[in-house]
Amino acid sequence: MPEKPEVITVAKSLEPLLVGREIVGCNVFWDNIIAAPTTDAFRENVIHHKILKIQTRGKFLVLDLDPYVLLIHLRMEGKFLFRQKKDPIEKHEHVEFLLDDGCSFRYHDVRKFGKMYLLEKDTFEKQKPIQNLGLEYYDDCFTGPYLYTKIHALTKPIKTVLLDQSIIAGIGNIYANEILFLSKISPKRVASKVSKKECECLVQNTKKVLERAVQLGGTTIRSFTSSEGVHGLFQNELMIHGREGETCPNCQNPILKEYVGGRGTYYCKRCQK
Repeated sequence: MPEKPEVITVAKSLEPLLVGREIVGCNVFWDNIIAAPTTDAFRENVIHHKILKIQTRGKFLVLDLDPYVLLIHLRMEGKFLFRQKKDPIEKHEHVEFLLDDGCSFRYHDVRKFGKMYLLEKDTFEKQKPIQNLGLEYYDDCFTGPYLYTKIHALTKPIKTVLLDQSIIAGIGNIYANEILFLSKISPKRVASKVSKKECECLVQNTKKVLERAVQLGGTTIRSFTSSEGVHGLFQNELMIHGREGETCPNCQNPILKEYVGGRGTYYCKRCQK
């Protein structure tokens, strides 16, 4: 599933191709992709609006269509394709936006897990699915004291807490593994046992890991691409994730894999206390 760096990469790759374009038509071939409003209302209201800018919130793409915003969550395998209007609709192309330059902008999703929401711009931040999201990693308010306040009474494993989108928006499994490794904290440690100093370390490494991933276009895992031909390079810098049985880059002990909160978790038993 695309995490924050991948979503930012998608936004950056789409921006030069979409900003300034007007949506003049819309076809929906799989209704379940449309989470709000109804499919008919979505098709009717999304047209005749220009795409003014593309931003992100957590793992959501946010397309500004004033007076609406189009929120898109790619889930496991969602991606975008640019085609000509005359090109036939392929099997896994579920939503088509026709643009004023004659282009057919299509949402492709093999698993059909992605979701789209067309919401009023003035109120969307107070509505689901955005209203309960936590801070972005680049928010000035995302500090050690903020994180400590949020987690110091929690009895869940710290790995599970890092994945809680109501605390930090956008962190997923891959980056949580990397952040905890750099912070030398076991993913199984109860969150309430993480000190104030360690919270500062977690914040610093969250910023470090995600900023570097954004610079490299995210991480290519399985079928993720930001759009056609754009692949993440951060996978080449992963220190712990996906390296079960390899030696730890710090101590040469074997990297272990266990499941924490149902998520595949890679860590070094010696380095991460």
